[in-house]
Amino acid sequence: MARILAIDYGTKRTGIAVTDELQIIASGLATVDTQELLPFLKDYCSKEPVSCFVVGAPKQMNNEVSQSEPAILAFTERLGTALPDIPIVRADERFTSKLAFRAMIDSGLSKKQRRNKALIDEISATIILQGYLDSKR
Repeated sequence: MARILAIDYGTKRTGIAVTDELQIIASGLATVDTQELLPFLKDYCSKEPVSCFVVGAPKQMNNEVSQSEPAILAFTERLGTALPDIPIVRADERFTSKLAFRAMIDSGLSKKQRRNKALIDEISATIILQGYLDSKR
């Protein structure tokens, strides 16, 4: 079975998470400079089968899209053109950064480690992906 890959898109950095081959557990994969994101994804998909991309959809508390949505839409268009055989699904990503930070505290990471924004992005992508998996069940 192919993996599912989640993307927590950011203008500077992007967190990436993947499932295991049975699509049961979400795990952080990497945080990539957003300028290098498409080449990274193309390379990853050439080595591992991916059944779909789950891209975070940031929404405000009133359910309106956030100001980062236009950049994410532009990215998903480029992704769909670059890897047209892999479907793209959007998933609500509200509170994922806060949940990621909370997970870092709960796991005992030091204050210095918790300031690592790349790690927060990767954990956020993992939370997005696990939420997607839970919603499919």
